[in-house]
Amino acid sequence: MKPIKVGLLGLGTVGTGVVRIVEGHQEDLASQVGSPIQIGKVLVKDVSKSRSIHVPDHLLTENAWDIIDDPEIDVVVEVMGGIEPTKEYIMEALDRGKHVVTANKDLIALHGREIKAKAKEKRCDVFYEASVAGGIPIIRTLMEGFSSDRITKIMGIVNGTTNYILSKMSQEGAGYEEVLQEAQQLGYAEADPTSDVEGLDAARKMAILATLGFHADVSLEDVEVRGISRIKKEDIAFAKKLGYEMKLLGIAERQDDQISVVVQPTMVSTAHPLASVNGVFNAVYVYGEAVGETMFYGPGAGEMPTATSIVADLVAVIKNMKLGVNGQRALTPYKEKKLKSDEQIAYKNFILLHVEDKAGVLAQITQVFAEYDVSLDSVVQQPNPNNPDAEIIIITHYASRANMNKVFEHFEQLSVIKSIKSAYRVEG
Repeated sequence: MKPIKVGLLGLGTVGTGVVRIVEGHQEDLASQVGSPIQIGKVLVKDVSKSRSIHVPDHLLTENAWDIIDDPEIDVVVEVMGGIEPTKEYIMEALDRGKHVVTANKDLIALHGREIKAKAKEKRCDVFYEASVAGGIPIIRTLMEGFSSDRITKIMGIVNGTTNYILSKMSQEGAGYEEVLQEAQQLGYAEADPTSDVEGLDAARKMAILATLGFHADVSLEDVEVRGISRIKKEDIAFAKKLGYEMKLLGIAERQDDQISVVVQPTMVSTAHPLASVNGVFNAVYVYGEAVGETMFYGPGAGEMPTATSIVADLVAVIKNMKLGVNGQRALTPYKEKKLKSDEQIAYKNFILLHVEDKAGVLAQITQVFAEYDVSLDSVVQQPNPNNPDAEIIIITHYASRANMNKVFEHFEQLSVIKSIKSAYRVEG
């Protein structure tokens, strides 16, 4: 029986995991797809480098075109990352009729439409399950499991680095810089953690999920992003005192075909399942009109979880090859993208104010909220021995972003308010 040959672009952590699964699960994989799967060639930076897994020397190459131009290779698995030359390699592989499996969230978020169009033209598959949430099969779930439903909201923890940092800050009462340094030492955070801690990594993933869930072409520029680098341990302490956990959430919502997508630190009620997702784990909450609420939880990164998603895509590609239906699964956005205005985006808010400690201050503050039609859920005033000012904690009911912006602008002009110390979205 003729084997299906796979070309692997990259042999880092995830690429090594792919080789381990393909080589170690031959019997199981062959029983699913009806033929052996064989690693045909592997692109590496240095063929002489020692590796944790044995790959025969004749399979290694430092030239990507040895894979792209090889007529015997049926599927290209891309795990090298980056935008260029990765995009060129993928487009050229598709041009030659090769199917593509990738874990590259940046590439899909930025150039997914162009890549999918090329795949459709060439009747090829492009699958990218591993680009979001590692080992959680969320993309396949959105495309297939929810195909009969209408998704109204996707909300989740999709970056393990930030979740690890916030979990440690919550559990140990530690400061941001201290925990970030620890995360870097453990390898959970990069030497330059900007993409993770400023929310860019999560934003790319949310653009992908919103595009699939809402069938509209949501781009990275459509995602409002705020990271965790300004969160103080005092913010997390206040959240815990009020019954919330701080999480960096990606939230994509649709109402009457109008969409909003944000990534921002959010206070999540401890009664909500997302509040108990700790460490480097990911979780995605999906709301469907028919099914209601569903949650998907698992490891968001790592060699074997990510490799598992890649090989699952590989199996799907080969099954399509056997059926002769490659290139037919790619769902191109068919709805017009309509973004919500600030008047249409509404949520509960947590606000911490430092104010003058004198009579009548609270009345002035509540009057501002009333002026802009923002109702209040709770108001707590407490002394702080380290601060001569009074601290007022306010949680609003659902209020439009436009009205909240007016409230904050008014607060800036109010002499009794010394500072708006913190402001966060509240969920659950």
